[in-house]
Amino acid sequence: MTATIEHLRDNHRLSAQEYGALLENNDPEVLHFLQREAQRAAVREFGRGIFIRGLLEISNHCRNNCLYCGIRAANTAVRRYRLGKEEILRRCAEGYALGFRTFVLQGGEDPQQTDDWVEDLVRSLHETFPDCAITLSLGEKREDALCRFRLAGADRYLLRHETFDPEHYASLHPAGMSRERRLECLHSLKKLGYQTGTGMMVGSPYQTTANLVGDLLFIQEFRPQMIGIGPFVHHPGTPLATFPDGSVELTLKLISILRLMNPRALIPATTALATLAPDGRREGILAGANVVMPNLTPVRYRGDYSLYEGKAADGAESAEGLEELRAELAAIGYTTNPGRGDYTGSETNAGAGGKTGAGVKNQRTN
Repeated sequence: MTATIEHLRDNHRLSAQEYGALLENNDPEVLHFLQREAQRAAVREFGRGIFIRGLLEISNHCRNNCLYCGIRAANTAVRRYRLGKEEILRRCAEGYALGFRTFVLQGGEDPQQTDDWVEDLVRSLHETFPDCAITLSLGEKREDALCRFRLAGADRYLLRHETFDPEHYASLHPAGMSRERRLECLHSLKKLGYQTGTGMMVGSPYQTTANLVGDLLFIQEFRPQMIGIGPFVHHPGTPLATFPDGSVELTLKLISILRLMNPRALIPATTALATLAPDGRREGILAGANVVMPNLTPVRYRGDYSLYEGKAADGAESAEGLEELRAELAAIGYTTNPGRGDYTGSETNAGAGGKTGAGVKNQRTN
């Protein structure tokens, strides 16, 4: 297996059979070698600075009923909220003073936060903080809306594909949601020149090794600039509440595989990791992650953005806990990187045909 890992390190791709064998191999020496090579790749590309993003959960209203998600429309036990434009700008100003130069706006697919509203918000953020990157994670949008957000100043978009296998996708989502539409949206993001992020839940209900191999092959060919993965964490207010949580160990293995597959990708040590394991964030970084996203959401709402049970939002997971985060990183030989942390590889406008993505970018800067 060490030869397979070296091949992945040097060529950034494997076959389906090789990915399957690596996922099913639990030899401690092999896992140590995989993690060591992934960590070396991350340090080689980024040094020992970890990018920090200010995460703002702008609404927990959602039109969808994904079977695993705690803020699904049918969960009547959720105390709903949505942030207004002025509160978002105020929290970003506070985050800017703390040193954040990327803001991640995450939320459910809230019908009241219309495309016009999002476009206006993005433009205001871009004008107020011109040296900052704006990342959106607001679910599936039509291509014309994504184009408007891009022209208004959005730089990045996070949209997990969740699972590439259509049958597995159907087992996690209600009728009416479409894997094909999700993939179409991801390709539109690439075409428009967004730094595009995707990823999957690890250990989600009904997931098999073959499903994960399919996910890896999709990411290998799609070449996203950002890759967000985390373990499945159950929520008691969902139809999948009785399924066990995903494996932290398997998540860490996949972070290492993805780092060697795409050395320049921006890969976060996710909140889900920190939720299931006290040292999850630290272990994610040692496995090859290079991004953390402290929570900038107003404190009174953080408990209401409950995608899964027990979601970590305090201490080093919070914007107020930056000193704690810095101490935690220093203990393993890392620091925070205050820069925007843009992707610097060659795939930013991949799929744009050399025109559409660049055209949107040029209209913004002229």
